[in-house]
Amino acid sequence: MKKSVRLADIAERLQVSTVTVSNALAGQKGVSEELRSKIKKTAREMGYRTKAEYETEGKKILNMGVIISEMYLGDYPSYYWKVYQELSLLAGNYHCIIIFEILRHEMEQGKVLPLFVQEKKVQGVFVIGEVDNAYLNFLYQKADIPMMLLDFMKRDLPVPAVLADNFYGMYKMVNYLIRKGHGRIAYVGTLKASNSIMDRYFGYCKALLEHGITVRPEWVIDDRSMDGQVGNIRLPEDMPTAFACNSDLTAAEVIGQLERQNYAVPGDISVVGFDNYLYEGLCDVRVTSYQVDVREMVRSGIKSMASQILYGKTPADLRFVSGRLVEKDSVAEVKSMG
Repeated sequence: MKKSVRLADIAERLQVSTVTVSNALAGQKGVSEELRSKIKKTAREMGYRTKAEYETEGKKILNMGVIISEMYLGDYPSYYWKVYQELSLLAGNYHCIIIFEILRHEMEQGKVLPLFVQEKKVQGVFVIGEVDNAYLNFLYQKADIPMMLLDFMKRDLPVPAVLADNFYGMYKMVNYLIRKGHGRIAYVGTLKASNSIMDRYFGYCKALLEHGITVRPEWVIDDRSMDGQVGNIRLPEDMPTAFACNSDLTAAEVIGQLERQNYAVPGDISVVGFDNYLYEGLCDVRVTSYQVDVREMVRSGIKSMASQILYGKTPADLRFVSGRLVEKDSVAEVKSMG
């Protein structure tokens, strides 16, 4: 490591006192302008930096753009809105400024760059939540600045990503239901709607298979359209004792349907969700869920993005952030499985 230059080193070079060097660099009186100029020139040549310069080293203000597809921003705050809020709160700690833009449907379909990219206002772009593959490839090629994916990944795109451990998160939730005595467990989530939903499904399968429980196709239930609109969930005729839902919003929809069919939750049927985020007033039952560590996801994303901006693009890497099960009121214990 290169040795830092001291005031004494400059003084020795010029054959003056350390006090004279200090006064010259601090703008104090008692030093002629000719000598002051010479001391400053020598200090620059030797690579001397003031204390203030050391303290601000690596603290360059970075402008980072954020886009979220409009399909995730409905009538009430969504989980991805929570991710954005956390990103905004933490950005200042890393000397970053966040500029937000909604990715409207017509922009996505028409392949229109965000305005902050067109105007070169940002040095990097966060994409929160999955967007169309073709658009994501277009953005990567045309923006030509670092990108970071939050809460999803794209296998064929060389872009770093930070996401929840969807597989093991759902695996934990289903194991929790099994420990509560449930063996008839359905999964609710449209598998091809997103990678996260599919990963959570595979966690569901692993938990069942490890306990010798068969995955029943009729108990794998769609919850949304391919454009992300949750609703029109069709419950099976042969009802399970528990539903493992891919999100808390889906869990709320399932609970609403069950109650309309005169089932009590959790008295008759248990329900678990994922994300531990549900807008107040959407459900009258507090949903047991898997809480994603959003703060750690965001912190990791900001640090990776800053590194890309300051030191050049890095090879695509993938980081999973663990979470925890949050037990609430939507699961009851049953005496036997069957």
